Amino acid sequence: MNIANAVVAITGGAQGLGLAMACRLVARGARVALLDVNADKLNEALTHCAAAAQEHGYSTDCCAAYPCNVADEQQVENTFAAIVRDFGQLDALVNNAGVLRDGLLLKVRDGEVTERLSLSQWQTVIDVNLTAPFLCTRAAATQMVGQKRGGCIVNICSISMAGNMGQSNYSAAKAGLASMTVVWAKELARYNVRVCAIAPGFIATDMTAHMKPEALEKMTHQIPLQRMGEADDIAHTLQYLLENEYISGRIVEVDGGLRL
Repeated sequence: MNIANAVVAITGGAQGLGLAMACRLVARGARVALLDVNADKLNEALTHCAAAAQEHGYSTDCCAAYPCNVADEQQVENTFAAIVRDFGQLDALVNNAGVLRDGLLLKVRDGEVTERLSLSQWQTVIDVNLTAPFLCTRAAATQMVGQKRGGCIVNICSISMAGNMGQSNYSAAKAGLASMTVVWAKELARYNVRVCAIAPGFIATDMTAHMKPEALEKMTHQIPLQRMGEADDIAHTLQYLLENEYISGRIVEVDGGLRL
């Protein structure tokens, strides 16, 4: 895929990894549709994207914001129809939106169960991290097939898909998303729609910036490269997957050598 002038939709695009990916793409001439539930953050993200585009000589009118709950079927359908109406096409989707509700399945003290992972903790993570990518991929693929120009879908998984203590919900959702990556790659190949995934390890974000130094040191010590990844490491991988048109059905782990 030629990124210049390609239209890329990014869920969870208002901050963090989503915004880093958007800025990298617009700096190479892409047009980006940012989806997020946080309307205020979306407006800030548009400013960042415009600056990144202008710095590299591209139009500042390169992005549009779409407030959307990606776990809501009707909102998703309406949003993707609006993206194609506004931009005239849709070439790629990045399923990046995600939430955490960590907790042990059971907490036990003195042989007695004192706390359990709640259904609410489970369902919220499944809705946003698994059901939402299904809804968005279905809507985006429908547009891509109708256009008869192919496309690419990239799912943001996690190395937690292998199973991580305290993340029954998150690990299950990411493992499911990894599996759907392969399924969709097989099903959509006939329409020239590729499906890939990126599985980040520990990435430096606003959230990790507020962690205690001793916790960060312990986390970093587990990584063979002895450092956390940067958001642009993930954005760079996205660019590679979009541009290489012979990659489909594969999950690229970007984790500094860490294996959970």
